[in-house]
Amino acid sequence: MAEKIKKSDADWKKELTPEQYHVMREKGTERAFTGEYYNAKTPGVYKCASCGAELFSSDDKFDSGTGWPSYTRPVEDGAIEEERDFTYGMVRTEVMCSKCGGHLGHLFPDGPNPTGMRYCINSASLKLDPKK
Repeated sequence: MAEKIKKSDADWKKELTPEQYHVMREKGTERAFTGEYYNAKTPGVYKCASCGAELFSSDDKFDSGTGWPSYTRPVEDGAIEEERDFTYGMVRTEVMCSKCGGHLGHLFPDGPNPTGMRYCINSASLKLDPKK
């Protein structure tokens, strides 16, 4: 992947909405069933709302019933980074954009085939680029 994007908090605050900043830079979470893409069916590629990197394909999106957009895999190897997250008394795997480090959501081993994984992602972290 290309060189990482590094910006000051002030720059991120200028470029992102307050909700995007909270989710992506402060590792927040949007409320379930409220995000723009949790129930979206439009074909396309979901890109990072911070930097535009391609992250997930609508072909890998599924309805997990959790209220957040869920995917079985990233669009390509290296698109995301993973890190252990011990907040709220839980052990989870946080996923971040590998280009800008923006918080996207969490990864769980309870997804459907073919991967068995569920990338549970905040809509605020994404921007859909619809297929033409």
